[in-house]
Amino acid sequence: MLHTPIGRLRTMGFIEGMSLLILLFIAMPLKYWAGLPLAVTIVGSVHGGLFILYLLVLAYATFSVKWPLKWSAAGFIAAFVPFGNFLYDRGLRNYK
Repeated sequence: MLHTPIGRLRTMGFIEGMSLLILLFIAMPLKYWAGLPLAVTIVGSVHGGLFILYLLVLAYATFSVKWPLKWSAAGFIAAFVPFGNFLYDRGLRNYK
């Protein structure tokens, strides 16, 4: 899966998507319900780094595959929506 630019993007999208879900559904409740703001600090920092890495891999895939702008824009928007990367991955799975 890591042998192609799209495979790398799919892998990074999964990792970044999981970090967003961990931030939203584990770290945020720990901050507000359990009074542990350090959880958001740590997970948020990791997620931020993964998000930047995801954008770099998205740019790499965009220029390597030379696909239309709509695929790049969809990948960018999907990164901001919970479960968005997983839906985007469904489209990438069938991309030739």
